[in-house]
Amino acid sequence: MRRVVLGALALMVTAAPAAAQGWIELERPRGPVALNPNIVRLGSEVRTTVTDRVARVEVEERFQNTGGGLAEGSYLYPLPGEAVFQNFSLWMGNQEVRGEMMNADQARGIYEEIVRRKKDPALLTLAGHGLVRAQVFPIQPGETRKVVLRYTLLLDRAGDALRLRYAFGNRGGGTYTFHLTLPARAGFGTPYSPTHTLTTRDTGAGLEVQADGSQGGDLELLLPLSRGLVGTTVLTHAETAEDRYFMLLLAPPAAEVGAVIPRDLTLVVDVSGSMSGQKLEQARAALTQALGTLRAADRFRLIAFSSGVRQFRDGFSPATPDNLGAARTWVEGLQAEGGTNIAGALETALGSTVAGDRLPLVLFLTDGLPSVGEQQPDRIAALAAGWIGRARVFTIGVGTDVNTYLLDRLAREGRGSAEYVAPGGNVELAVGNLLAKLRRPALVNLRVVESPVRFSDLTPGTLPDLFYGEELVVFGRYRGEGRGAVVIEGERDGHRERFTAEAAFPALEDGNDFIPRLWASRRIGDLTRQIRLEGANPGLIQEVRDLGLRYGILTEYTSYLVQEPEMALRPMEGPARRDQVGANAPLPASAP
Repeated sequence: MRRVVLGALALMVTAAPAAAQGWIELERPRGPVALNPNIVRLGSEVRTTVTDRVARVEVEERFQNTGGGLAEGSYLYPLPGEAVFQNFSLWMGNQEVRGEMMNADQARGIYEEIVRRKKDPALLTLAGHGLVRAQVFPIQPGETRKVVLRYTLLLDRAGDALRLRYAFGNRGGGTYTFHLTLPARAGFGTPYSPTHTLTTRDTGAGLEVQADGSQGGDLELLLPLSRGLVGTTVLTHAETAEDRYFMLLLAPPAAEVGAVIPRDLTLVVDVSGSMSGQKLEQARAALTQALGTLRAADRFRLIAFSSGVRQFRDGFSPATPDNLGAARTWVEGLQAEGGTNIAGALETALGSTVAGDRLPLVLFLTDGLPSVGEQQPDRIAALAAGWIGRARVFTIGVGTDVNTYLLDRLAREGRGSAEYVAPGGNVELAVGNLLAKLRRPALVNLRVVESPVRFSDLTPGTLPDLFYGEELVVFGRYRGEGRGAVVIEGERDGHRERFTAEAAFPALEDGNDFIPRLWASRRIGDLTRQIRLEGANPGLIQEVRDLGLRYGILTEYTSYLVQEPEMALRPMEGPARRDQVGANAPLPASAP
């Protein structure tokens, strides 16, 4: 199927970040039908329910073809953070139709056959890391298409709160609402937002929170933790003896003052032309502030990039008074000009070897999209993954033009975190808050040393370092049943620390049904990274495909197909026969 893209975001301002709400990408109609760009968004409604650390999100959006000709369209939606696709609904008139996950090649064959019959299918594929594409054909003149995308999101921790982000983007016409439901006794204080006005109502059964999406921009909503600020928690879900899963949460207490592991701090700053003015002034102040946090045993590097990449000095410099004074002078001389060579900056920053007795930290600050050298975010992220090694990577995006997908992925690959500063926001404050966290000693060499049952398939397989204010989240499977202590050991400043949680691992547990899908999603991520670094082989591909099919997860090898009920029940001619995909036909959504 040939298609022509009419701009990156057909319904939104072109510079909107990749994390913005869904949009329609127009395609070239077949035959003599004239191309019709008149697809408008009528409205969006986001409904979110939060339980424990997990948000279940339902995004309903309505689009209309206001022109006089047929329009083909693909609905694209970037899944935020550690989100897992659940399902997708397409409305055909007043009838809601859902689909099923199947082998990607089989789904493509069926979809193409339905399109040839001029029917209304929808094929969902993974169009890139975290980007879902739903090919919806066709949109008739005057017709309204309603779609609903559902996903599950693991919330990240921000100090003593959980953080939920949603990018409305730059709004056009239509209505836009955001609803959040917190069940009673959910363990949260009153939600607040530094970006949007909230309306909160206590219903007795819980809290109902609403944000006005017509303001546009990125919604940041914080859920204060009213209990359990530190400690270890274990949640389980068990269906059969072979299907038992757990989620382990560890939030360590503050470290006592003592000797600390020396750090190698790499500070990378964007000095392209778009950073001129107040942003560069704040970036200079942030770098100077960062230099002031260094201890005598620490070392540092300074890297500035625009079209090219330049360093304060080759390699790391000891944090002596003379070196720090020279570094501050170098920072004051930075000027903004040129393009944005993100790939070159990352290669320079991540290409150094650090001794095992030192903690490598990389702080990467940018305000723009890559425009020099390698410009494909997937390619940049894949290259960076091979360079990261032991480094912890922390990214800070400034303004609305950053590629949030790339910065999120860099932080995730580097076991760090990503922060974003809104236009006009204080860059120095954001950097200061991050450095305050990094000044505390990290827990390193974490491992599970004791449990009443046997754990397997842990993800992450190697537990990352952990700073105060962060929360470690581990998924895995367990064998057997029992009750007892789960003990995690780690080292901080050369001293061993132990964290214990009393936990029950039952034979059957129907609660926490989000755990298997989140475990499978992380497992697929681990396998995908292995494929990228080591190359594909049939065994790895088959494991990814099997996990995607079993747990309903979009991957490179699995797709989600929505068919009209009569098409799903009717045998197909040619290579896309129904017997190739089994007997589970997608039916109208009369059941959850």
